[in-house]
Amino acid sequence: MTIEPRPTAAVLDDLLAPPTPVAARALEAAAVVSSPALLAHSRRSAALAVALGRREGLEFDHELLFVAAALHDVGLAGPFDSHAEPFERAGGEVARVFATGAGWSSDRSQRVVDVIVRHMWPAVSPGLDVEGHLLERATSLDVSGVGGDDWPVELVGGLVERVPRDGFGVEFGGLMSAQAHRKPGSEAGRTIRGGMRERIAANPLDRIAANPLDRIAANPLDRL
Repeated sequence: MTIEPRPTAAVLDDLLAPPTPVAARALEAAAVVSSPALLAHSRRSAALAVALGRREGLEFDHELLFVAAALHDVGLAGPFDSHAEPFERAGGEVARVFATGAGWSSDRSQRVVDVIVRHMWPAVSPGLDVEGHLLERATSLDVSGVGGDDWPVELVGGLVERVPRDGFGVEFGGLMSAQAHRKPGSEAGRTIRGGMRERIAANPLDRIAANPLDRIAANPLDRL
């Protein structure tokens, strides 16, 4: 991570704020079924994704990105945890229902499915799916500290301080291990076999709020 001036409260507010009423309702919907730790992860992921898109000069659909970030892990929640489908596919279909109810077109509703499913890919080209690219990068950082050089350390520290992790790593690691056990052919299975639990345990974001001036080296391990 690079070191830049500490972000102001207004900067953090802007990154965390839903950009539209539909985006705000997506966050409200996620809060109904998500634990506090998972909901906080979704909020940090949305903010990190928006910050990265702006830093990289990418044109992205802020509302689509925020809705996808808000709902990307609802497939891990008990009411939507499919016995057969990967959690990202199940969550994507929940998001499709939400988007359709919000009045989005079928094509736009499909896009939120795509973004959520692709966030579990090892990498997503911005040329293929810019919102999927940003959400994959953001969730990789928040879950396991991968790609830390792409954000200023003070920005990440400010976000973690504003939206604390509070046991997120332990909870998420357990949920992913359960998914991998039941669905070994899924992306969850691939990531757990690839060392996700170890990366989660070593995630420097769990230390950054306490000492935000620590530089976080890019994780040499593969992305999620």
